[in-house]
Amino acid sequence: MTPSAKDEVLARVRSALAAPGTHHPRTDSPPTAVSGIPTPTERTEVVDLFAERVADYRAVVERVGRAGVAQAVVAALAAHSAESVVVPEGLDDGWVAAIGAATRVVHERDVSNAQLDGVDAVVSTAAVGMAVPGTIVLDHGPGQGRRALTLVPDCHVCVVDAEQVVPDVPEGVARLRGSVDAGRALTWISGPSATSDIELERVEGVHGPRTLHVLIFE
Repeated sequence: MTPSAKDEVLARVRSALAAPGTHHPRTDSPPTAVSGIPTPTERTEVVDLFAERVADYRAVVERVGRAGVAQAVVAALAAHSAESVVVPEGLDDGWVAAIGAATRVVHERDVSNAQLDGVDAVVSTAAVGMAVPGTIVLDHGPGQGRRALTLVPDCHVCVVDAEQVVPDVPEGVARLRGSVDAGRALTWISGPSATSDIELERVEGVHGPRTLHVLIFE
């Protein structure tokens, strides 16, 4: 018997609902984002586009050398007048020492979610950066802290390794597979927290940091 259209639709639904990893991704889609921006392929193009798109979201973006990260973090915190900074477990010891020499450091283990509201800024690393959408994803592993850590303080300084930047969402999601399997929460960041009121006036810092400062090191 020839399958009906209904049978075909149901078969596709069953396939989509299959356990993760049991179905095969489509390979017939062109490498073009839904925004119409071609997906970059060269490493330099990928990082350039990522920096450009993140800046489009009104985030501050700087590119620094690996050796200059600690100094750049301290400068970023000073630029935003941060007098207290919370640092997550697993953040680079050298960065923490440099931050501590310039301002008051609060360690993740010593601060409750309620107390975070009294801290000016947070410094974290990231799990993945996606160039086309200009999105940063945290999986809250070492150097990233629990979710509240990067959502409550008014300023978030996020340090992204250029090697973590991928062209688009599908590749980014593929890189996050291990985090998902491990049951980690994911926080997707596309610029500082923002919304619009009834008069369409942009309001920042409503449900997350008002200021996002991204340091990309290479």
